[in-house]
Amino acid sequence: MNLWPFNRKTEARDGLTVTQASPEFLQVLGLDAFLETASGDPVTVESALGVPAVFSAVNFLAGTLAGLPRHVYQRGDGDQRQKVRNGLSDILHDVANDEAGISAFELFKWWMEQTLTGGRGVVYIERSADGLVRNLWPLEPGKLTIKRTNGLRKYHYRESGKVVVYDASEVLDLPFMLKADGFTHRSPIMANREVIGMAQALTRYGAAFFRNGGVPPFVVTGGFKSTGAIGRAADDIEESVRKAAKEKRVALVMPGGLEVKPLGGDPNKNQMIEAQRFMVEQVARIYSMPPVFLQDLTHGTFSNTEQQDLHFVKHTVKRWVEQIEQELNLKFFGRGSRYFVEFSMDGLLRGDFKTRMDGYAQAIQNAILTPNDVAAMENRPPRDGGDQLLIQGATVPLAGVQRNQEPPQ
Repeated sequence: MNLWPFNRKTEARDGLTVTQASPEFLQVLGLDAFLETASGDPVTVESALGVPAVFSAVNFLAGTLAGLPRHVYQRGDGDQRQKVRNGLSDILHDVANDEAGISAFELFKWWMEQTLTGGRGVVYIERSADGLVRNLWPLEPGKLTIKRTNGLRKYHYRESGKVVVYDASEVLDLPFMLKADGFTHRSPIMANREVIGMAQALTRYGAAFFRNGGVPPFVVTGGFKSTGAIGRAADDIEESVRKAAKEKRVALVMPGGLEVKPLGGDPNKNQMIEAQRFMVEQVARIYSMPPVFLQDLTHGTFSNTEQQDLHFVKHTVKRWVEQIEQELNLKFFGRGSRYFVEFSMDGLLRGDFKTRMDGYAQAIQNAILTPNDVAAMENRPPRDGGDQLLIQGATVPLAGVQRNQEPPQ
C-alpha cells in the first residue's frame, strides 16, 4: 500500500516536467527579465553566492552535513542493532566513487549545495550485476530533466549527445521544498530573490562607493562660461580625483570660485550598515540558521550563543539528517529491510573533547556503555575486561534495602 500526495489517476497531474537547469540557463536564452528583482539586480545562483551571507550559509550547512559520520546497521532481535562494515559503508563513509576519485565528503557536500541553491540535488546509484551499490555519481543539474508519467518519476540525463533514463529507484533525489503537486520543487534562492537582489544591490553599492578611494559622487558649480569649459573641467577634476586616490592623498585642491556639493545619499544616513546586517538576518531565516553561524554576533552573548548552537542541531541539522537518511534507506534497501543507514550526530562533538569525555563518563558510570564501547567510538583498541557494564558502587537496587536496616559500619 502506498500514500500519494495527489490523485495518481488524475491526468492533469501527469505529464509534468521539471528542468534542473540553473537560472543561468535563462540568461543564455536572453530571458533575463524572469530573473529581475525590484532592486534592478537579476538573481542567479552564481550572483546569489556573491553575497557573503548566502555563500556562508550554503557552505556552512552543506559542510556540516557532509562531515557527519554515516554508518550501515543491521537490525537484530528486539531493538538490538549491529554496525555493519561492508562495501556500502565504505562508500558512505570514505570514498563515494573510486573510479572518478570522489570522496564521500565531497559527494555529500556537492549534493547538499545543489539542494541549498538550485533547490534539488540528484545522484545516480551505480549497481553491480548482483544489485550491490558500487559507486555514486553526481548528476549535473543543467543536463537533467525530471518527468512524471502515470504517477512515476523518470530522470532524463543528457550526456555526450545521448539521453539516459533512470527510474526513481536508481537515483537519490533530495529536494529543498516540494510544491503542492508533490513533484516540482522550489529553489530557496529563486523563491527569495527579492531579498537576495536587495543584498546584491547593497554589496554593489558598497563596492562602487570605494571605487575612487572612498570619494562619493559630487557636482562642481560656479565659474563656467561655456559648455566646453564644463567638459574640460569635469575631465580635469575626475582625473585629479583618481590621481589623489592612487597616491593616497587626503586632500584635493579645487580652482578658485568652484564649489563642491555631494551627489547622492550619505551611506550613514541611508543606514547602509544596518541594512547589510538585516540582510544577514534575512538569509539566516531562509536557511533556518541562527545568525551566529553567519558570523553575526550583534546580539550574541556567551549564553545565547550556546543555545543557538543547540537550536541549530535540533531544528536545522536534525531535519536534514532525517530527510537524507530516509532517502538513502528507501533507495538502497527498500521497504522492510533489516539494514539501514544512520548518521552519527556525535560527529558534531569531534572538536569538543571535554564534552565528549564528560558524556562518556556518565554513560560508563550508569551502565549505559562499556569502556570498550567508548573506545570503539573514539577509534581506539579494546582492552581486556572492557566489555563489562560498570556502575558506581554506591548505587544499589531499592528492593534490596530493608526498612530500619542499620547502615554498614
